Amino acid sequence: MLAKVFSGAVYGVDAYQVEIEVNAGHGDPKTIVVGLPDAAVKESSDRVWTALLNSGFAPPMGRTTINLAPADIKKEGPSFDLPIALGMLAAQSELDPATLEKYAVIGELALSGQVRRVKGVLPIALQVASSALEGFIVPAENAEEAAVIQRLPVYPVASLREAADFVAGKFDIQPLQMNLDDVFDHRDQYEEDFSDVKGQEYAKRAMEIAVAGGHNILAIGPPGSGKTMLAKRVASILPPMTLEEALEVTKIHSIAGSLAAHQALLVHRPYRAPHHTISDAGLLGGGTHPAPGEVSLAHRGVLFLDELPEFHRNVLEVMRQPLEDGKVTIARAAQTVTFPSQFMLVAAMNPCPCGYYGDSQNECRCTPLQIQRYHNKISGPLLDRIDIHLEVPSVRYQDLAAAQRGESSQVIRERIVQARRIQQQRFRKIKGVHCNADMRPRQLQDGIRLEPDAEQILKMAITELKFSARAYDRILKVARTIADLDQAAEVIRTEHITEAIQYRTLDRQMWQ
Repeated sequence: MLAKVFSGAVYGVDAYQVEIEVNAGHGDPKTIVVGLPDAAVKESSDRVWTALLNSGFAPPMGRTTINLAPADIKKEGPSFDLPIALGMLAAQSELDPATLEKYAVIGELALSGQVRRVKGVLPIALQVASSALEGFIVPAENAEEAAVIQRLPVYPVASLREAADFVAGKFDIQPLQMNLDDVFDHRDQYEEDFSDVKGQEYAKRAMEIAVAGGHNILAIGPPGSGKTMLAKRVASILPPMTLEEALEVTKIHSIAGSLAAHQALLVHRPYRAPHHTISDAGLLGGGTHPAPGEVSLAHRGVLFLDELPEFHRNVLEVMRQPLEDGKVTIARAAQTVTFPSQFMLVAAMNPCPCGYYGDSQNECRCTPLQIQRYHNKISGPLLDRIDIHLEVPSVRYQDLAAAQRGESSQVIRERIVQARRIQQQRFRKIKGVHCNADMRPRQLQDGIRLEPDAEQILKMAITELKFSARAYDRILKVARTIADLDQAAEVIRTEHITEAIQYRTLDRQMWQ
């Protein structure tokens, strides 16, 4: 007898429907899986057979053929175990095939018949919600993740027996309901806070400007100056995530398998800090079946690269495209996938190999050649893509001993949210531009006006310091952000352009 059950699989960050056909007939007792299955899918026949037996069902004794359609796309992972098992039961007339066809099913089976959680449930739930199916049967540990799509009835199951009894009408499962207001209740709460940072007011100001405009930032300073401490707190002053952004971010982490059991959504902006030994595939994504890398896992959040010159040169260079385009395209012989990667880059480095070049409290023991080689590990094109270059000096004793705490992240975030509102209003009719860092040459040319004195100062700085054309654009974008934080008029004033220029001179002082 032939039975059919619907499931889903992920391609890139989106999902597509998989139709599983199960035919149980006469012949040698053998199970064949077709439709471009990988090793994990091929092994599902052994898991399913044993799970059926341990759940009190009679496994098929004749020849069983399982087809995964569309047959021209590679299928991977153990998520088809549960739908295959239910399809086998329907093919043996233990379940009504017509009833089974009303649901999408996903889940991995243990040999005992327990249903284990799988990756990529959220994008599949979005796809199921757009279909004509009546519900989605998922592992109990994935139920909250799927239930955030509120127009989709989600039925959590813990075992194969439970799923089969539900389809047969012998066991009632109420669709899981999620209250998104409760999920977003704690999105503004972070363990790290800017009030913990003693001193470094200039550095905190630069971080605030960077976040307000979505600018990339590089902090240079000696060991112990607080670069890492500042970077860890950047996520706490980012604007709160909207539901749309939370769905985007959660989809990527769901595909990567980094969501915790029973976790519905990621409501905090991601903060990723890979080690400097990471490969280019680990940073950008890749593999035989392309998976998202760190730049995609940091989507809508922060990517922190500590000890920037210690990263392999090729790893840093491949990051130039996602910094410009906000996406990563991974091409393989059989498929090409695109992952979003709109992140804020926060990088930190020492000024020299020993870390004390230019420090007033410690003597640098590096030779000029060693310092130059250290700086040359970061290419000019990559440096030009970082909007703000920040010098972080050693913390003074009086700042460390001060009892007074600095501004909290909440206070700083309120100013940033106000500046972002100004930018959203300005770019409301421009697709793909959400903040000042996203501005394209046309918006720079048409939308930025400088008062005469500010224009003259910018001209002198470009001429004297020999900035590149990209650095010129970066200065204008940062100046626009400073003006937005100042809630100034659309005309950029002298103090705005002067402060923006300060954040571009560091590379020229040290690299040339």
